[in-house]
Amino acid sequence: MTLMGEHTYTPTAKDLSYTFGGVPPVASLRSGDVLTLFTEDCFGGAVTTVDDLPSQVCTFPYLNPVAGPFFIEDTEPGDTLAVHFLSIVPARKTGVSSTFPHFEALTSTSHTAALQPPLEERVWLYDIDAEAGLVRYRARNSDFTADLPLDAMHGTVGVAPAAFETRSTITCDAHGGNMDTPELRAGTTLYLGVNMHGAMLGLGDGHARQGQGESSGVAVEVAMTTTIAIEVIKGVPTLWPRIESDNAIMSVGCARPLEDAFRISQHDLVGWTAQLTGLDTLEAYQLVAQAGTAPVGNVVDPNYTMLASLPKHLLRGADLYGGTHERLRATPHPDATGTGAP
Repeated sequence: MTLMGEHTYTPTAKDLSYTFGGVPPVASLRSGDVLTLFTEDCFGGAVTTVDDLPSQVCTFPYLNPVAGPFFIEDTEPGDTLAVHFLSIVPARKTGVSSTFPHFEALTSTSHTAALQPPLEERVWLYDIDAEAGLVRYRARNSDFTADLPLDAMHGTVGVAPAAFETRSTITCDAHGGNMDTPELRAGTTLYLGVNMHGAMLGLGDGHARQGQGESSGVAVEVAMTTTIAIEVIKGVPTLWPRIESDNAIMSVGCARPLEDAFRISQHDLVGWTAQLTGLDTLEAYQLVAQAGTAPVGNVVDPNYTMLASLPKHLLRGADLYGGTHERLRATPHPDATGTGAP
């Protein structure tokens, strides 16, 4: 089916996807469309109490489902798809987090093997007060609580990879995927390079909030009601995912080891900065090296995620994708007090 203009989409369980690539589209969209959709949490809604251990209530590899893919009309390899997040609102009042045996930054894994006991599998529930903009942490073994700011985001957004590849939604690469960066919040625009006719956009993995690095392997996971606006930028390639906010531009690198993800993101940002400012490569490198920051996305998935970020005011009004961010930012959308674009 074709969804044109402003539409809503709520997937059934059979409509959810677990890969980027290799999946037929659930609907079609066009450049300029606005879509409000429901996305399930990374556990498919199966974890509802602290006794619901993911290893028992979830079935691998049916983890981290995404809504979609959506066929984007008039997209071809070499184009860029802009996805602007108008609002991201938790669809439930309870979020879920956990630890897993052999899956975090501070334990041994199949790729970083060590002779040590696995971490305990433990589940935490978080109260989400969207109206107050708060997420409440409750310790399992004491009465300790902490109110944390709600900072809703999507951990997984991507298109079909190049060369007919099929990639699990659990990992990330040049096509996007499970980048797990808190920078993918409402008010930002994600730029993804198109690798095949139709792009095949999918998104999911909502987080009520997440610390940089997602070091425990699981954020505050929750289903989301999200509104996006899309635009196709014809004939402009984007080799790695890029993010634009009101105040910064960011390049995303995905790889293992972490320093290679760092290098990819820095390399892309230096080249982007040189293109936007007219500086030569070494001049742009010097500017990024002294004024940039390097937020960490995740350090737990099959590929790690690093960002390289530069304040936009240093670009002196340079043309960024033809003003796409500002154009999409101004798109009318339903009020999402506390979680939408400010």
